Amino acid sequence: AAPRLTRKQWRNKQKNKRRQEKLKAEKNAGRGGGTGQAAPEPADPAAVPTGRSAALRARMEERLLAARFRYINERLYTGSSRDAVQLFQSDPEAFQIYHRGFAQQVGRWPQNPVDHIIQRLRQRSASLVVADFGCGDCKIASSVRNKVHCFDLVPLSPLVTVCDMAEVPLADESVDIAVFCLALMGTNLQEILEEANRVLKQGGTLMVAEVASRFEDLRAFMNGMAQLGFRSVNKDLSSTFFYLLEFTKAGPPRRRPCAGLRLLPCLYKRR
Repeated sequence: AAPRLTRKQWRNKQKNKRRQEKLKAEKNAGRGGGTGQAAPEPADPAAVPTGRSAALRARMEERLLAARFRYINERLYTGSSRDAVQLFQSDPEAFQIYHRGFAQQVGRWPQNPVDHIIQRLRQRSASLVVADFGCGDCKIASSVRNKVHCFDLVPLSPLVTVCDMAEVPLADESVDIAVFCLALMGTNLQEILEEANRVLKQGGTLMVAEVASRFEDLRAFMNGMAQLGFRSVNKDLSSTFFYLLEFTKAGPPRRRPCAGLRLLPCLYKRR
């Protein structure tokens, strides 16, 4: 017969038994054995991005878009208007990227020059016909009562006529006001301004808003405009970001190269 346990030995045996049952229950719970369900598998860290990795990805995407904007912008300023047409015909998405980057750059300015042009147009008769060269999202057309012909390289609005800025589909002397708001791009600047002269009526108005830093020699530029048949009537140089120039068409352009008609390319540095 088995030896009889003392009271102390019996208590120790019961403690060991309860301890073993507890360990067994914890082991079964870890395997899902106690409930009949499998224990959940640990989440894949790569499948669920953390807040830090998501922010890093967003920054990288923003840098890639900024780099592509700078590349597109450089091509627009260092090629002709015909090159720009071909660029956006082959890659329509490029214009969306450019317009987004352009809007971000102008958004950092204390004032937007297009608002000044709209204000000036509202002071003129609503019966005057306007041609907006490089219209973008057609803010001018949507802000004035005048009839506005909107021209750009890609249609951001149904109002846009897609064309080369040096060859707009308008008849000779058919508009009263021509506008270039941050739109004097391309190496064939003289051709583009000669086109503005062609479509303007005699005595018509040319409004130009352009980045101030692009004017290497403002006097030489104004002399070049005079050779193209434009007489200066107003200059607003009060802003450190952009100049507002207003001209009247005094006659046809002189058919010869205008050496002073030069603007520096507006290139943006990497931030």
